[in-house]
This record gives sequence, C-alpha cells and structure tokens, in this order.
Amino acid sequence: MSEPLIVDGVVPKHEQLRGRLTELAARLPAGSPLPGERQLCVEHGVSRITVREAIGQLVSEGVLVRVRGKGTFVAERAARSQLHLASFTQDMRRLGLRPSTVVLDVARLTPPPATRRALQLPAGAQAWHVRRLRLADEQPMSIDDAWYDARVLPDLDRQDLTGSLYTLLAETYGCTIDRAEQTVRATDADRERAVLLGMSTGRPVLVFDRVSYSGSRPVEHAETTYRGDRYEVQMTVGLGDG
Repeated sequence: MSEPLIVDGVVPKHEQLRGRLTELAARLPAGSPLPGERQLCVEHGVSRITVREAIGQLVSEGVLVRVRGKGTFVAERAARSQLHLASFTQDMRRLGLRPSTVVLDVARLTPPPATRRALQLPAGAQAWHVRRLRLADEQPMSIDDAWYDARVLPDLDRQDLTGSLYTLLAETYGCTIDRAEQTVRATDADRERAVLLGMSTGRPVLVFDRVSYSGSRPVEHAETTYRGDRYEVQMTVGLGDG
C-alpha cells in the first residue's frame, strides 16, 4: 500500500520527504538504487525542487550517495562502536568487519609538551611516534597518531605493528592496557587527513584523544581520527544527580 501524498503542514514538505527517504534507506541494503526524481515526485506529490532538497540533505549526512550519470544510492552503513576500551582490531571484528593496517611512520622522537605531560616523561626524554592508517574491509576508517613510552617499549620499531598494538603490548612487553581517559570532538578533515581517509577536505571527522594506562602507568597517548560517515559511537548514559 502506497503512502499518502505529502501535503502542506507544520513540517515543511522537504522535511517530510526526508523522513520517508530515511526510512526507505534503512530498509534497503547498501548500494541499492533510490527511485528516480520523477517517480518520487509522483509517489509523494511533491515538486522536483522538494525532492532535490531532501536528497541533498541525506547525501550531505552520508545516508545516500550520488553517482554521476547513474543515480542516487543507499550509502554504506557506518560502523557503530560502543564506547568502551578495545583495540581497533577487536572493535572491527566484533562489528563483522575485516581489519587491516598500513604503517605510515615509526620514529623515536622528542614528543610535544602535551604528550610529555600525558606520559609523565622527564624533560628531554624520547618516545615512539607511530602513525598508522586503519582499514575495515579494505576501506579507510581511521588514522592513528600515537606516542608510546620508549622506557617501557625499548624496541617497538622492530615489532610487527600491523595488528593490535594492545595485544602486542600485553604479550611481548607484559604491559596490559586496562583503562584509558578519552575525549571525543568533531572537526573538519584537513588536506592530509582527507587524502589518507579518501574523502574531501572539510568533511566531518571524529577525533579521539586518549591516554591509556597499564595499572597506574600511562603508556600511550593517541589521537585517532575516524571518518564521520563510516563510524558512530554508541553509549549508555545513566541518570546523574543533575
């Protein structure tokens, strides 16, 4: 049974259509084609301008994707991660995705002041700087820009860094990460991040700034940048005193 035609009301027509198209996209597999503009106009009783406005909003939100000369399609679903302490490798496997890693750089350097304070390093001490591109099902998902205490991990540059570093820390160095302090912020992708993540400059990304501990000792200070259209964070929030 077809839906009733959209009519003027409190909610603008393009918002009503946007809601219907969002529900349609949620029912269809990723990559499914959306009905053409003319068909949507007839089915919902709206103008082509209204259709284009609704579709344009959903494209900008990552729900739909336009392919020039072919039409509009349902976008790939974003990976949804619960907010908890887990390695990228564990997280992606839990979501049914195949993780892989490209190591971009490994160097022993003097860290910036914020990292020196986070890792509680003495003045002039060096740390391992490890940059990695993380992929899920061979698609860029995130960039890890992390620093590690070289006193704890003296030969990190000779290790295989393409898998879970948390597993490596535990099994090779006896340094199990058991808690972390983390903040999350949204920003726009700069040119370098956009190129690595395969997206346009200025598109939204999520940036996680994390200090990870083994017992009471800080071991890792990492900034991880996720594509905003491929990654979501899910959390359970309890009612506080406020």
